[in-house]
Amino acid sequence: MTAITVFVADDHAIVRDGLVAHLSAQPDLAVVGTASNGREAVTQILAHPPRIAILDISMPELDGIEATRQIVAERPEVRVIILSMHGGAQHIFHALEAGVRGYLLKESAGSEIIDAIRAVQSGRRYLSPKVAEIVAENVGTRGGVSPLESLSRREREILKLVADGHSSAEIGAKLHLSPKTVDSYRSRMMQKLHLADLAAVIKFAIQHGLTSLE
Repeated sequence: MTAITVFVADDHAIVRDGLVAHLSAQPDLAVVGTASNGREAVTQILAHPPRIAILDISMPELDGIEATRQIVAERPEVRVIILSMHGGAQHIFHALEAGVRGYLLKESAGSEIIDAIRAVQSGRRYLSPKVAEIVAENVGTRGGVSPLESLSRREREILKLVADGHSSAEIGAKLHLSPKTVDSYRSRMMQKLHLADLAAVIKFAIQHGLTSLE
């Protein structure tokens, strides 16, 4: 039997290592890579696609939802499962819209993650019971599209990095852009989202699961 290849990305080493150990104990699963931030995860997954990618939402460099968008766009055969502490309806719907195939809360992990991997591998979607309940309660109640949809991919990346505390020079170095170009993207992003200052950017990013208070 060919093992299901799995990639794990989480910025907390204890969570990441524990999950790797748990998955590696299953005879039909093979962990083929790990990452501690979203950008590293995207780079590795695009270079060596696994069958399943397990991503947290709140990660440095690039959040799990934007990472999912980039992975699905370039490697649609990779099936993404979100494993996160974020259980708000907006996080779940944003993730589903980005193309995830499964969504579990960290509090309900354990054997459930194994079930999710096998379900997603077989072509089904997997939502943990609590997540499914949240989806059912909020279907039809969401007003309009997410404000994030108004942003380009580059603007979403810069939003995340600004909220994480990086300067324009640091962002430019990461994205191979000049600080002036970063400032232009930043200004346009803030204008689209009607955000007046850095505090508003950080608040918006936290509310939409792009960063956390940790």
